[in-house]
Amino acid sequence: MGGADQVRITRRSSMTANGDNVKENHGGDTRNLPVDAVINLDHGDPTMFESYWRKVGDECTFVIKGFESLSYFSNPNNPCWFLEPKLEEAIKNLHGAVGNAVTDGYSIVVGTGSSQLLQAVLFAVTTSLEHASQINVLSPAPYYSSYPEIVDLVKSGLYKWAGDAHEFDKDEPYIELVTSPNNPSGVIRGSVVNREGGVLVHDLAYYWPQYTPITSSLDFDIMLFTASKCTGHAGSRVGWALVKDKEVAKKMIKFMEVNTIGVSKEPQLRVAKILQVIAERCKRFGSPEGDDFFEYNKSLLTERWEILRETVKKTQMFTLPKYPLQHCNYTGDVTQAHPAFAWIKCKEGIEDCEKLFRDHKILTRSGRRFGSDPGFVRVSMVGRDEEFKLFIDRLSMI
Repeated sequence: MGGADQVRITRRSSMTANGDNVKENHGGDTRNLPVDAVINLDHGDPTMFESYWRKVGDECTFVIKGFESLSYFSNPNNPCWFLEPKLEEAIKNLHGAVGNAVTDGYSIVVGTGSSQLLQAVLFAVTTSLEHASQINVLSPAPYYSSYPEIVDLVKSGLYKWAGDAHEFDKDEPYIELVTSPNNPSGVIRGSVVNREGGVLVHDLAYYWPQYTPITSSLDFDIMLFTASKCTGHAGSRVGWALVKDKEVAKKMIKFMEVNTIGVSKEPQLRVAKILQVIAERCKRFGSPEGDDFFEYNKSLLTERWEILRETVKKTQMFTLPKYPLQHCNYTGDVTQAHPAFAWIKCKEGIEDCEKLFRDHKILTRSGRRFGSDPGFVRVSMVGRDEEFKLFIDRLSMI
C-alpha cells in the first residue's frame, strides 16, 4: 500500500541495544521517548492516527470568522436544533459510504462525546418506561470499564448500575448496554438477557473497518458512535446517536438542552469537515495513492497485531483472543478483527496481571475494572509508534 509503507513498524527497527532513545517520524514530527520511560497504555488515546492526518495536510483545515456561529441555534427546523446541518450530512454520507449503519428513518442526536449521549439515552429511556423504582442498567462482562461510573455518577433516582448481564435474573425492566465490537475484548457481541421489558442500547464506537470486518449495515433502535474512535479526533469531543424512536430522541434532546444547552458548534464543524473528507476518500479505496482513511489505518493496526501475536507466542507468558475470519463488505476481502485494545491474559499462577506490567513500567487497565478477572489486562493499541515499540521490547523481556 502506497503511503502506509512510510510508517510501517518492524521489530528490528524498534530494538535499541545501546540504550539510545527511540525515535519515530510522523510526517516530519520527530519525537523522543527515553527507553526507561513509563508507558501509559491504560487509556485509548488514539494518537496513532496522527500519521494519516499529517499526510492529509491542509485538506481538513477551515476558518471560522469572528462573526460566525454566534447563535445558540444551528437549525431551528430540526428537532435537534443544535445539530449543525453540515455534520448531519457528513454523518449520513460516511455511514452510507462505509455501510456499517442505516440512517434512513433515524433521528440524529449530537452530543459531547458518546459518554454524554449515553446519559441522555438513560434519561430518555427510563422516563419513558415510568417504572416505580430505579431501572437496572447492565452489560455483559467484560464490559466497558466506565459504564458503572457513568451510570452511578449522579446517583439518579431513575436508574442504577446492576452489573454483569449474565447474572441478571430479575423479572423487571432493564437497559442492556451492548458494546460491539466489545471494549475490552474486541469481539462482536449481541444482547444477553433477551427478556420482555428490556431496552437495548448499542455502543458501536469501534464498528469501523480499521478495527473489524463490516458484515452488515446495522439497524438497531439506539446506536451510539463517536469521532474519538472513528477518526481519532478524541479532543473534539463529538459523538452522535442514531435513534429510531422519535419520542426517545426528543427526550435525549431535552436532556442535552438542559445539561449543556446543546453542543459547541466549532468542534461540530471541524468533525463535519473531517467526516466528509473521509467519505470522499472512501470512493478511492484501493487506489495507488493509498489515501483511504480506513485502508491506511487498518494496515497499521494489522501490522501491530501481527507483531504483538509473534511476541506473545515467543514469551509463552500470555494469551490473546482469537478472532474469526469474516468477509468485510467495505474492503471486499476476508479478514479478522484488529481491535483498538489488546485483551491480554497472564499465564496461570499470576494473580495480578496489571502489577506484572506495572513492574515493567507499562501502565495497563486491570480486568477487575471490566467486571472480569485480575489475570487480564487491557492494553491500548492506538498510541504512537514509539510507545508501541517500547511496549513490544519490554513485553519480550518479561
